[in-house]
Amino acid sequence: MTGSIKISEQHKDFFKQVYQVVKQIPPGRVTSYGAIARFLGMARSARMVGWAMNHSHHLEEPIPAHRVVNRQGLLTGKMHFGSPDRMQRLLEIEGITVQNDQVRDFEKRFWDPVANLEIP
Repeated sequence: MTGSIKISEQHKDFFKQVYQVVKQIPPGRVTSYGAIARFLGMARSARMVGWAMNHSHHLEEPIPAHRVVNRQGLLTGKMHFGSPDRMQRLLEIEGITVQNDQVRDFEKRFWDPVANLEIP
């Protein structure tokens, strides 16, 4: 995807909140789109968290979007990283093993924002 993505002001605020959460995921840990949505009080907005992750690649400030996977630990957003294996490589640099596009030991690597951050 090239060029800038137009987002509404309402979505822009939500995206900013998502980025604040994602920036706090420790290296070597992952969370899910749904866990971020639940933390932000919008449990049914996991897909919108995914849109925020896709949009993050167009920002100047680095967002560790590679640490956000689906609820089963699958690298469903990998196609937005410029090359098919970049998301996996970024996770592996942090010590996370990925096999067949899935985080191994997902339960051990999972970082829950609800348990680790204060509710906004």
